[in-house]
Amino acid sequence: MNDQRPENAPLSSVASARRRGFRPVPLRLLLPNIVTLIALCLGMTAIRLAMEGSIEWAVSAIAGAAVLDGLDGRIARALKGTSRFGAELDSLADFVDFGVAPAFVLFTSDLHVVKSFGWVAALLFAMACGLRLARFNVMLDDPDQPAWRKNFFVGMPAPAGAIVALLPIYLRFGFDMNAPPPGVAVFESLYVMAIAFLMASRVPHFSGKSIGRVPRENLAVFLVGVAAALLFVFVFPMQSLVAVTLAYLASIPFAIRRYGELDRSKQ
Repeated sequence: MNDQRPENAPLSSVASARRRGFRPVPLRLLLPNIVTLIALCLGMTAIRLAMEGSIEWAVSAIAGAAVLDGLDGRIARALKGTSRFGAELDSLADFVDFGVAPAFVLFTSDLHVVKSFGWVAALLFAMACGLRLARFNVMLDDPDQPAWRKNFFVGMPAPAGAIVALLPIYLRFGFDMNAPPPGVAVFESLYVMAIAFLMASRVPHFSGKSIGRVPRENLAVFLVGVAAALLFVFVFPMQSLVAVTLAYLASIPFAIRRYGELDRSKQ
């Protein structure tokens, strides 16, 4: 048996190093990663459902992955369980959940009608998602980033990009439309390319990270609003996703204007 220990290293230091390599991991570090892995499973399941023709369920799986993606970071921060490993795992899972899976679902559902042109749109969307996530990881290590910029994303975030890009499917299944003719499929492909551009661009978007506390006097109204939103999503899922998508797209000009105002005031 080969001994990997350096010649002059004492046995006690080798034993200590081995013990450090098998230290128990606290549960607070595992929980956020478990949530991320569940989201990854949903993204992969969306691909399988699309292959089987269950497009609506595939969309639901991607939407569920987006919800879990919003929770894992908050759980990690609440439990003080953030780690570099968790951040890298989250990015890899996001590429599958919000890059590969939506592109595959879109092509299987609608974009295949225009064949290669639709496939190019799906490929560009997946590549834009990968570029967006890589840039986000690099910007995390920027020590010179002003504090106010934490309230904005540079480029459309991957989960939002996935939800917004699926708008043609929401419209088709939410309003009982037939499979798109080639002319409509071309327009849908161009729409997906536009969302890919927003993901890869430096256009600012509201991050929503500052949303975390509700004034006590507005608590009842907030709870009723959340309950109503959940009921609408449960009863009218596709129509609710159309409303969410349009509201998000409408918020982009306001984010651009607010970002510009803050940037000019801080110079």
